[in-house]
Amino acid sequence: MNADSAAPEPTSSARVSITYCTQCRWLMRAAWVAQELLQTFRTRLAEVALVPGTGGVFRVELDPGDGRPAVLLWDRAAEGGFPEIPPLKTAIRDAVAPELSLGHTDRAAGATP
Repeated sequence: MNADSAAPEPTSSARVSITYCTQCRWLMRAAWVAQELLQTFRTRLAEVALVPGTGGVFRVELDPGDGRPAVLLWDRAAEGGFPEIPPLKTAIRDAVAPELSLGHTDRAAGATP
């Protein structure tokens, strides 16, 4: 299929910021999270920003871009460790693109143990 003939995806002004600790050398982890989000949401996110920080910070925030306040999705200081990608994608999808199917992530969330 020709790229010019494909229907354009909706665009958004939603913005995700990933603040990571430069002292801890977490740039690669932050970049991986950004890549996962950009691959999944394509033009449904206007921006995924990598924000250098210090002091062990790893925080993911979503500004939906529609007048609603920004939402803290993950904070290492509060939750420990690093975010799991499937719940992070689900939270972003629910805020900016509720019609978007997350494929296997949605199926796994609906499975019962």
